[in-house]
Amino acid sequence: MIPYRHEPFTDFSKEGNKEAFEAGLDLVEGYLGKDYPLVIGEERITTHEKIVSINPASKEEVIGRVSKADKDLVQKAMDSALSAFETWKKVKPEIRADVLFKAAAIIRRRKHEFSALLVKEAGKPWNEADADTAEGIDFLEYYGRQMLELKDGKKVESRPGEYNRYDYIPLGVGVVISPWNFAFAIMAGTTVAAIVSGNTVLLKPASTTPVIAAKFVEVMEEAGLPKGVLNYIPGSGAEVGDYLVDHPKTRFVSFTGSREVGIRIYKRAAIVNEGQMWLKRVIAEMGGKDTIVVDSKADLELAAQSIVYSAFGFSGQKCSACSRAVIVADVYDRVLERAVELTRELKVGDPADQGNFMGPVNDQSAFDKIMGYIEIGKKEGQLMIGGEGDDSKGYFIQSTIIAGVDPKARIMQEEIFGPVVAFAKAHDFNHAIEIANNTEYGLTGAVITNNRMHMEQAREDFHVGNLYFNRGCTGAIVGYQPFGGFNMSGTDSKAGGPDYLLLHMQAKTTSEML
Repeated sequence: MIPYRHEPFTDFSKEGNKEAFEAGLDLVEGYLGKDYPLVIGEERITTHEKIVSINPASKEEVIGRVSKADKDLVQKAMDSALSAFETWKKVKPEIRADVLFKAAAIIRRRKHEFSALLVKEAGKPWNEADADTAEGIDFLEYYGRQMLELKDGKKVESRPGEYNRYDYIPLGVGVVISPWNFAFAIMAGTTVAAIVSGNTVLLKPASTTPVIAAKFVEVMEEAGLPKGVLNYIPGSGAEVGDYLVDHPKTRFVSFTGSREVGIRIYKRAAIVNEGQMWLKRVIAEMGGKDTIVVDSKADLELAAQSIVYSAFGFSGQKCSACSRAVIVADVYDRVLERAVELTRELKVGDPADQGNFMGPVNDQSAFDKIMGYIEIGKKEGQLMIGGEGDDSKGYFIQSTIIAGVDPKARIMQEEIFGPVVAFAKAHDFNHAIEIANNTEYGLTGAVITNNRMHMEQAREDFHVGNLYFNRGCTGAIVGYQPFGGFNMSGTDSKAGGPDYLLLHMQAKTTSEML
C-alpha cells in the first residue's frame, strides 16, 4: 500500500496547467443543461418535477436539471439501501477500500473537469475549485487506508483459557445531507466514509449543487460499487430531509450545514419512532464564527494577508472563514490599514476568468442575507471598504471590512457566511482571547504572534476545534489537520482524522472459552 500523501494543488502559473483547466471548462460547457435521474438501486428514475441548477455567476445559464425525489421514491431508496446492506456489510474491508482507491484514480484523471464543474455550479474561482477537488480525492485515499487499519479491530487482553476479540461492524443505512459550499469534497468525503465502513447510503445533496453529486455517483459506479449501496435522491429538505431523519430504519445522519438545520436534525433524530430499534447517531458540522487574533508581537504583513485571504476566499462562504479580526490595540490601526489596501486589490467577477479572486455568493437568498448583514454592520461599526452588491446578472458582493465593532455586536456574533469581516480592538492579548471565545461557536481560529508564551496560552485557552498559528484559519488538509469544531459548530466529528470512520461503526466484543 502506497503511503497516504495529500493530493497536490495545481500550479496555474504553468501554461500547460492553465490550458488543461481551460479544456476542462470547455468540456463542462459541452454538457450544460443535461437532465440527471435519481439513482435508486439498479434503477435510474426520471421525475416530472426537477431541481434546476443554475450558474450563480450567470443566472440565465442552466447547469443541469435533476430529478426530484418525493417521499414514495425516498422509501423506495430506503428499501434498496436496506437490501444492499445485507450483502455490503459482509464484503471484505479490503474490497470496499479498493472501490475508493479506484474512484480516486478516476477523479484524478478527470480532476480539471470536476473543478471546472465547481466553477460553473458552485461559483468557485479556479484555485478554490482545484482545492475542493483535491480534498475530495484526499478523502477517498485517506478513508480507504483508515479502513485497512481498522479492519482487524483493536487488541484486547485475554486470560488463560479464553480468547477475546474487539471488532468494528457497520451500523446500517445512513443519510448523508451534504452542503453546497464544498459541493464535491464534503459530499464525497461524508459519503465514502459511510460506505467504506460497510454502510449503505441515501445521498441528499444541496439543491443548488446537485449536478456535481450526480457526476460523483457515476464515478462510484464506474469504480465497482454494487447497486443499492449508494442511492442518489436530491429533494426538498422540508419534505425529503425530514422524512429521512425521522425514518425508523435510518441508523445515522451525517449532516453539514447551518446551525439552525443542524439543531433541527439533532432534535428530530433523538425521537424514537415506531419500529425503531436503536438510538440514531448524528454526525454534524454546523458552521462557525471564526476569529483571527493579532498580537502586538506579530508579523503585521502576515496578519493582514491572513485576515484578508481567510475572510474573502470563496466569498467568505466557508464555515472556517475569518469573519472576526481581533487585534491588540498597539497594532490595530496598522493591520486595519494594510488589510484595506490588500482588499482593494481583489477582483470580483465571473470565476471562469482566472483573473478574478472572488466569484459570486450562492444564490438570491444568500445575497439578500449578506446584504442585510452589511446594513446592520454599517450601523454597528465603520464601513472601511466594500458594502456593495449587484445581483443583476449573478450574485456578486464586494469584499467588505467593517471596523470599530463592539465584541457583542451582531456582526461579531452571528454567522454571515459571506465576504464580510468585522474588526474589533482588544486592550491586550488576554482580552483578545476573551473576545475570541465569546461566541457560541468553536470551529477554527488563528493567532498571529511571535510570543511563544502567548502561543501556549492560546493553545490551552482559545476554545476551537482547529487552531492555527501564524497562518490563516482556513484550508485544513485531510490527514494533516483533522477538521471539526466545538459547541454550536457541531459534534467535533473530526473529518479527515484517524477516528472519523469509527463514528460510522460500532464495536463488538466476542469472547471464546478455550
